[in-house]
Amino acid sequence: MHLERASGILLHPTSFPSRFGIGDLGRAAYEFIDFLERSGQKVWQILPLGPTGYEHSPYIMNFSTFAGNPLLISLDRLAEEGLLNSRELLPLPDNHNPQRVDFPRVIAHKGQYLKQAFDCFWESLQSQPNHPFEEFCQQKASWLNDYALFMTLLEQNDGKDWNQWEPAIARREPQALQAKTEELHTRIIYHKFLQFKFFEQWSQLRRYTNNKGIKIIGDISIYVCYNSADVWFAPNNFQLHPETLNPAYIAGVPPDYFSATGQLWGNPVYDWDELKRTNFAWWIERFRATLEYVDWVRVDHFRGFEAYWRVPFGETSALNGEWVTAPGAEFFESLGQQLGSLPVLAEDLGIITPEVEELRDRFEFPGMKILMFAFGEDSRHPYLPHNYTRNSIVYTGTHDNDTTVGWWQTMSPEIRQHVAGYLGYAFPEAIEDINWALIRLALSSIADLAIFPFQDLLGLDNRGRMNDPSTNAGNWRWRYESSTLLTHPLCDRLRYLTQMYSR
Repeated sequence: MHLERASGILLHPTSFPSRFGIGDLGRAAYEFIDFLERSGQKVWQILPLGPTGYEHSPYIMNFSTFAGNPLLISLDRLAEEGLLNSRELLPLPDNHNPQRVDFPRVIAHKGQYLKQAFDCFWESLQSQPNHPFEEFCQQKASWLNDYALFMTLLEQNDGKDWNQWEPAIARREPQALQAKTEELHTRIIYHKFLQFKFFEQWSQLRRYTNNKGIKIIGDISIYVCYNSADVWFAPNNFQLHPETLNPAYIAGVPPDYFSATGQLWGNPVYDWDELKRTNFAWWIERFRATLEYVDWVRVDHFRGFEAYWRVPFGETSALNGEWVTAPGAEFFESLGQQLGSLPVLAEDLGIITPEVEELRDRFEFPGMKILMFAFGEDSRHPYLPHNYTRNSIVYTGTHDNDTTVGWWQTMSPEIRQHVAGYLGYAFPEAIEDINWALIRLALSSIADLAIFPFQDLLGLDNRGRMNDPSTNAGNWRWRYESSTLLTHPLCDRLRYLTQMYSR
């Protein structure tokens, strides 16, 4: 897939400002899209939108790869529909740090209003049918029924992993499932209602975005959470222990830039033989569903489609793992036959071998270049702009990196000097705004796409970091405080550079 020359901003919806403690799909989202249009940006990149669990990672702790995150539902939009009383909507109390999402408090606060909205909806549903809701449930039935039942059972079992539920339910015996479906009918409808409203609001925002000439890059995390509807519903797709139903192996990566002991993600790895037997049906439906609400798909950990690192279940680090070959070429061939042209971007970071590059290039998937990784070695480094190919995406940094300012503040004198020399300065001290220096460098490169985190536009230090892969706790919480930060000078500065470099 070849891209038109363009630029854009990476910002997850949870990072929007909101009086309810977390970004949502309401007014601030539309104000951000207006900012993108005014500043000449043609791309908005987001992280996975699924409902998150432990530590709220959108990559490794989703309860479903098909569902949307109910925390992103705008309460104000529900009030406009008459499902809530706008005068009774109270902001998150004692929100001492509006730049951080306090997930437990947000869940409790928003949860009460979401339940009120459902009660109003449920009452009206008893007297007359809601045809859009019924149509939604029919269209999404392939995953929605199991997801809603899973979430209801998860609540009933106090969040325990599904293999610790009643054995008949854990193993999905039809009679037991039917009995639970009848017993928990109303709560199951509640979870379907949340998905209905999430996708309704997201579809409206996407139409608004596309009508502004802006494309959305979504994200598919290669792995799924063990305690998810995906694994519970289709355990044969994963390498599980037949007796305990625990993962036989878990996913991760060996030691790399981010961690000396590697990263142990904890997700079950796929049974690719089983997936091949079904002609990759689950994966194809996953891509098809994702492309219903985004325009392009960034495939996280793309190298895992060529070979993946698996670690025996029970290990405490990723050191004692092994590489196992995956049928990536066969999968993408099948995906192309089913979906046609593949609007896929490859996250080809980490330990990249010639085989991974061959897989990426065979399907003409654009790869990623990270400016923060470019300096400190010789002039042949592939992330230095003079080595780029057009069919690529350059980032100042991603959600896994520090902000540009935070990175600069911790860099060695040698790397600072390398950066300064590459940018045409005699000394690092001559660089006035390192964030804008790297944004300009990205925009001026020949890479088809240039994307930068919103934190870099704002010039934030490491307090604006979204995720640190070397730690599990405290990530995914950053948000900006107010839409007043979307100033005219900021817009003008970005538009000037964007037009200068024909983005």
